[in-house]
Amino acid sequence: MARMTIRGGDLDLVEYDFSPFPPGEHINTLGYDCRDRVSPCKGPVTVRVPARIHSSVLDMNRFAPDHPGGGGIGFAIRIYGEATVRCTPSDVKINYSRIPMLRHLVAVMKAVTGYSGGFIIDVVDHERKHVGLGSTGTVLIAVAHAINVALGTPLTREQVRLLVGHNYVEETASGDVVGGFETGVGPAAVTYGGMAVMGDELTLVCQHSFAGDKNVFIIIPPMEADVAGESEFHILMNRARSLDYRDRELKAYLIMMDLIPALVKDDLRRIGDVIWEIEFRGSKRAEVEHNSFEIYQYMAKLREAGFEFVGMSSVGPSISVITEKSREELEAVIEQFGLDIAIETQVDNEGIQIIR
Repeated sequence: MARMTIRGGDLDLVEYDFSPFPPGEHINTLGYDCRDRVSPCKGPVTVRVPARIHSSVLDMNRFAPDHPGGGGIGFAIRIYGEATVRCTPSDVKINYSRIPMLRHLVAVMKAVTGYSGGFIIDVVDHERKHVGLGSTGTVLIAVAHAINVALGTPLTREQVRLLVGHNYVEETASGDVVGGFETGVGPAAVTYGGMAVMGDELTLVCQHSFAGDKNVFIIIPPMEADVAGESEFHILMNRARSLDYRDRELKAYLIMMDLIPALVKDDLRRIGDVIWEIEFRGSKRAEVEHNSFEIYQYMAKLREAGFEFVGMSSVGPSISVITEKSREELEAVIEQFGLDIAIETQVDNEGIQIIR
């Protein structure tokens, strides 16, 4: 792959050579060794995991392919993917389209557990890819936890979360994998449910239940921006880093002094006010602009109409709306733009569910 340049400021120029490697290489075990706690199950294990909304990265200058982190905020929603794992004497069979990514994850799990057998892995994802709902992270967490339970649960949920974050990869057309950018927001939110507030190095600063009785609507505007390729990389990892140099202190202050207290008090409107402010700050601004300024127009109309929480997820274009208002009230606003409600759901405050 091409060498890509990341610029955060006038004196900050970093180049990364995104060289693909075979699944199973460059594993980070984090020093975990739980071989004495492995006890493979005889039957299949199924794990159900919610999708996530990634509201914002805190500082894109603090993460890279070899440094997961950057902080951020996100929450789990009631859209689910499932992974079923069965232990076998040998060989690994994966019934899912993204085989290299999962083969790398299997190698990670084997490295820390010492397991020498095989697996049959079946995955059903939430089928909403590259629209800001965390399809990759949801699948990785589901499979990792299903493997962990199938091996007798030798790892804690926290250890699994960190292993996934420190070994995050994306697959290439050649069947290899390449290191990816990971904040850890998605794995934390879907592991524990509710809203997760992250610091650097995948540190979970705050996790709390969130808007459990409110309506969640997802609107997916028809945008043509590349949200899964090289153009995304250049815009987000150059312009976004530069904007975060300017705004990261303000974003950190808003999260610490306003969002977390509002989260504890379950004050949806105050939380929404913080999210709306962050939409115009730092890397989040770059993510919205990458899609279109029309995203701002749509979200502004929703805020003017009194919807409490409005924000774009990840690199978009999905817009999440959390509100006490009804579906009919939302449709009355968005129909003027020719938009529809793609998903109607609620926040998931439970996280991972083990189904045997």
